[in-house]
Amino acid sequence: MKVLFIEEYLPQEMLGIMWLSRALKDAGHETKALFLPDHEWRSKLKEYAPDVVCYSVTTGMHQYLADINLMVKRILPDVISVFGGPHPTFSPEYLESEGIDAICRGEGEFAIVELCDRLERGEEYYDVLNFWFKRRDTGELVKNSTRPLVSDLDALGMPDRSVVYDAAPLYRNTHRKVFVSQRGCPMSCSFCFHHAWKKKIYNATNREYTRKRSVSHLIAEILEVRDRYGLRFVHFVDDIFNVNNSWLREFCERYPKEVGIPFDVILMANLTTERHIELLAQAGCVYARIAFEAANDHIRNTVFRKDTSRKQLSDASFWIRKHGIRLGSLNILGAPGGTLEDELDTIRLNIECKVDHPMVSLMQPYPEFDITETTAQMGYAVSKLQDFPVNFRRTAPVESDHKVQIENLHKLFPIAVRNPWLLPMLPKLIRYKLLYRFYLVLFMLHAEYLVAEQAGLYARAQGLSGPRYWTLVDYIHRLSTKGVLRVYQVCFARLTPRLSQFTKRAGVATQMGDERVVAHM
Repeated sequence: MKVLFIEEYLPQEMLGIMWLSRALKDAGHETKALFLPDHEWRSKLKEYAPDVVCYSVTTGMHQYLADINLMVKRILPDVISVFGGPHPTFSPEYLESEGIDAICRGEGEFAIVELCDRLERGEEYYDVLNFWFKRRDTGELVKNSTRPLVSDLDALGMPDRSVVYDAAPLYRNTHRKVFVSQRGCPMSCSFCFHHAWKKKIYNATNREYTRKRSVSHLIAEILEVRDRYGLRFVHFVDDIFNVNNSWLREFCERYPKEVGIPFDVILMANLTTERHIELLAQAGCVYARIAFEAANDHIRNTVFRKDTSRKQLSDASFWIRKHGIRLGSLNILGAPGGTLEDELDTIRLNIECKVDHPMVSLMQPYPEFDITETTAQMGYAVSKLQDFPVNFRRTAPVESDHKVQIENLHKLFPIAVRNPWLLPMLPKLIRYKLLYRFYLVLFMLHAEYLVAEQAGLYARAQGLSGPRYWTLVDYIHRLSTKGVLRVYQVCFARLTPRLSQFTKRAGVATQMGDERVVAHM
């Protein structure tokens, strides 16, 4: 069977597609990827003539991809369309959308292989586990249960990077590439998909749900990517890199000897010890992010369920800086029940901890997340799914009396953390909706400066030097390319859609080398 993955360009390569492609290729099927925007995508679709077209869907992008699928169906009426990812998993009624033949709920490697095997043999396929189907003859919905989680990640093999890199050379050509050492998370944060995936989809224990690849398997993949594609920096996207002490010790002992490439991680403050930071620094970690989320104890631990004390946040931050690692923070504004003073206190916490790279999101009550139920119980109105923002760093889908102030404060948040003298002025600065777009531009410009700082750090870690890697020089370079493109997209893209496609693709190309969470645009 010929399987085509259709995706929009994102600021980093897609590991999910890579693992699905690996499973399909190992089973004897053929795979290809197609990235949008691409003005030749229709001709490429016809030329490849896939039997199955797959989409990975997040809430906010769901309507756009459903519309793309309708265009695919007009070109190839007999193709089987399969939608997977968070949105179909948590909003399975999405299957009722016109043109969608199947949705995959949960992990898809074994499910997509079984589906394609049956299609190839001409067998009945409506009982394949993990899938909900819309029967082609009657339109009836068939709802199957979910198969067990993948227990041995090593057995999945190495992600098939060629499926992405061949279709989009900009991912192949960047020297900074994405890796992951685990699936799952032991935490139950109310705003994160993990608690819903773990309990509502799989009803799994933490031990069943949080799975690590072996250190040997991970290192083998990194070395393979280095030798085949070129690699100067490793970006780990594990939700909690230090979740397993013995694994971390083995990794930190072997990695500098066998790999020796600088890397960055995300850590959980309530699991972090100074010894963890010492080991990571010795292994080559140059940047670590800690999830602060909120300074207010009630919001952080009761509403968000972080189970983390303010002291643990301060200690972890101190150790990271003490051992010469750049400190990043992850924060969320707009928690139900929060006040503007609570949000300002989160800025103060970042200032107290001397955060180098503050990152902030607006709280998103996605389907099946516990935070969504909490938000509704507290009487807050939430946008309909079709109105959810594609970018969770632009607008808040929760209505409140101080929504304008929250959205404005969000844009000024990282600027204030790095410039504490602004703090007393913030209550007045965030009052007026009229200033939102101006603050958005400032936010974008400041984000580029933070990324330029970060790029300089990565360059030094790789042994690179010279004026090109100076922060100010790199910042000016970014403003003259990516910054201009992004400001254009924000202010004028709707006026000229065709040119907007070009700026989208060019903007993503300039983001290669930036991690997802700091590509603030």
